[in-house]
Amino acid sequence: MSVSVQQRDVWFPPDWEDDERMAFLFSAFKENRDVDCTDWDGKIDFWSPLIINHCRRRGSVCVTLQDLNDSFRRKGTVPLGLSTVIQSMIRSGKVQKESEYAANVDLGWLSWGVGLLLVRPLKWTLSALLGSGRVPLEESFVVIDLVKEKAAALLAAYRSSPLAERSLLSFHEIRALSSHICPDESTLCMALLQLQREKHVTVSLHEGEKLVKFSQTRQGRVSPVSEVDLGIYQLQRSEKLLEERVEALGQEAEKCKQQAKALLKEGKKSQALRCLRGGKRVEKKADRLSAQLETVKGILERIANSQTDRLVMQAYQAGVAALRISLKGVTVERAENLVDQIQELCDTQDEVNQTLASGALDSGGDSEELEEELKSLLEKNDVLPEVPTHAVSPASKTGISDDFLQSLPSVPDGSLSITDEELERELSQLSFSDTAVQKGNISVQRRLEPAQ
Repeated sequence: MSVSVQQRDVWFPPDWEDDERMAFLFSAFKENRDVDCTDWDGKIDFWSPLIINHCRRRGSVCVTLQDLNDSFRRKGTVPLGLSTVIQSMIRSGKVQKESEYAANVDLGWLSWGVGLLLVRPLKWTLSALLGSGRVPLEESFVVIDLVKEKAAALLAAYRSSPLAERSLLSFHEIRALSSHICPDESTLCMALLQLQREKHVTVSLHEGEKLVKFSQTRQGRVSPVSEVDLGIYQLQRSEKLLEERVEALGQEAEKCKQQAKALLKEGKKSQALRCLRGGKRVEKKADRLSAQLETVKGILERIANSQTDRLVMQAYQAGVAALRISLKGVTVERAENLVDQIQELCDTQDEVNQTLASGALDSGGDSEELEEELKSLLEKNDVLPEVPTHAVSPASKTGISDDFLQSLPSVPDGSLSITDEELERELSQLSFSDTAVQKGNISVQRRLEPAQ
């Protein structure tokens, strides 16, 4: 079915209304890209994102050439190069044949009948062997980006739902959970296949029932379905059935009571007694089923506790193993030996520091002589000259003339308030005294000459 004008206005590109532009895009590709790479690449860049958006808006992850021809029909014509576009998208990894995508399914998927997906693409395989480069109209292709989006949305929906407490779910529960994500069962299977590739999901068939096991948040990958998983699933299923049965019996017992009251008001006592007696039997049956339900819940609680205990034991074992590895080769004797070595090295370092701080090097006998000389110098400094008790000899005996002594200025006994005139007068006196000293020295030399 061709796309309506209203839908084109919503998600078709603006070029869709340009007849000249669309005539070029609807034309066939050249046989060889090297002839005109611009023509070739322009068409690929236009149709590839348009195909992906078309599938995304439909909520599908698979597409066929026939579906594309019907969806992109314009004014009675279909694009002539969509087969080439699909082949280009296959080479670039944007789409993949459904047969190749499902080629690595395990036995669980084959038991589901997913292997039937391999039947339809058989035409593609035969055409490839015969050398035909055309894509069959009914060949189904998986859009890789879209199936990854669906898989991520499905995993997020599971982990945010109350079902996340259970690792093993039935396919019907998954179908109800993903109704807003996957519009059909085929899309759901493709999303589950992608999750299986990512090691988040594994599938199994138990007593004719399709089961899906999800990886938990704290786990990096899902583990295979074990007997313990199947046992827990059976208990959880029995718990659900018992709860539904007990609730139905409770409603039936209440209905019997209401009927008994109504009959009693009408005066039908015997019928009211029969209804009340039937209600009592229903209550006893409900009580018996309630006891069984409590037993099942107790078993599930014990299993949950055992799983917690197992995790704790695994943590303890990992801790012991880590300590054993970290303490490998460490003994008390080695520790004491290391402490002794450290103490010995510290003592050696202290001795070296003390030696370096002692000062000069040992000089042998010279140091003793130096000490004796230093001692004698100290003894000489201790002997001070005696204070003279006689009067100082007159100046004539010292060889200094009286005139020179008298020419010296007197010692001031007051404050030093000296004017410039007084300073010049003293300067002239000093000049005169120097002349007198020179004369006195000459006279002394003349007296001493005969003695020579």
